[in-house]
Amino acid sequence: MEKTTDVLLLTMNSSEKQETVCIFGTGDFGQSLGLEMLQCGYSIVFGSRNPQMSSLLPNGAEVLSYSEAAQKSDIIIIAIHREHYNFLTELTEVLNGKILVDVSNNLKIKQYPQSNAEYLAQLVPGAHVVKAFNTISAWALQSRALDASRQLYRGTKYRRFPDWLDHWMLCRKQLGLTALGFAFLHVLYTLVIPIRYYVRWTLTNRTIAQAIAKKESPFSTSTAWLSDSYIAMGMLGFFLFVLLGITSLPSVSNMVNWREFRFVQSKLGYLTLILCTAHTLVYGGKRFLSPSSLVWYLPSAYVIALIIPCTVLVIKFILILPCIDKTLTRIREGWERNPKFSESALNGKTDI
Repeated sequence: MEKTTDVLLLTMNSSEKQETVCIFGTGDFGQSLGLEMLQCGYSIVFGSRNPQMSSLLPNGAEVLSYSEAAQKSDIIIIAIHREHYNFLTELTEVLNGKILVDVSNNLKIKQYPQSNAEYLAQLVPGAHVVKAFNTISAWALQSRALDASRQLYRGTKYRRFPDWLDHWMLCRKQLGLTALGFAFLHVLYTLVIPIRYYVRWTLTNRTIAQAIAKKESPFSTSTAWLSDSYIAMGMLGFFLFVLLGITSLPSVSNMVNWREFRFVQSKLGYLTLILCTAHTLVYGGKRFLSPSSLVWYLPSAYVIALIIPCTVLVIKFILILPCIDKTLTRIREGWERNPKFSESALNGKTDI
């Protein structure tokens, strides 16, 4: 049985019912936008290459082949990547006079000589092409997680994650804000260390003991470098952590476009994790190899704290390898490893 997303439709009279809108594509953006439009009272018809296999769609939406869906509305939102636009040339007769809304963005700036909207207008000259919604993130419309490892294993993004993984992935923002709160406490504790009574008493007694014994501690260059590096990486990591927290605020995230938001949350997010992990590694130094630090044959607390971040970084390193990243990018653009139907039928019997 296919799983669907429940929708609470707004109460309205039948006379207030809005017109039908067609959405080509049942990916993350198509699902999210369709859900929002259903809640506003619009009738939504999804066009899919595999109508029988489409899932995760909101209740109240109809799923048809591209040709059948296009005949039900004058407004068609093309929620498909540019690489898959070619099939539209076989629907030129159905799309003549229709309003095509292009919402796609390329992965890189100036990736093609023509914009996506210009390319779409060239493929379907009889349609009216407009550009809209391309600065809105699917994740901003509807919380849904993308788990790279499971997408690679399944070879498709159209199968739902298990409920436990879905709920866990949706908690990531709350976990990040909790970690930021603990980071503030850590910084405050570090700042008050010099004024603690125990620290002042220890330093005073050590100085007096050295003066009485007429001994001095030699300056250790390696220790000085480790100490300065440890503090520097901690400061940089905390600064980027605060920046991530600020961009998570709705008032701030609404002022940046999707490319900027994704750069901060993804690229700077991993850089923050690297700096904070390195901060802890330098703090420990070679102590994790010392037998005296293994009380009851258990590792130190900082070693245990490094297990999860190091695991995340190793998995991320594997996923950014070109051979894996290329496949993952294609999957997120709509490619499927084992398509259930052929690409030759557009007549409503089967879909591409």
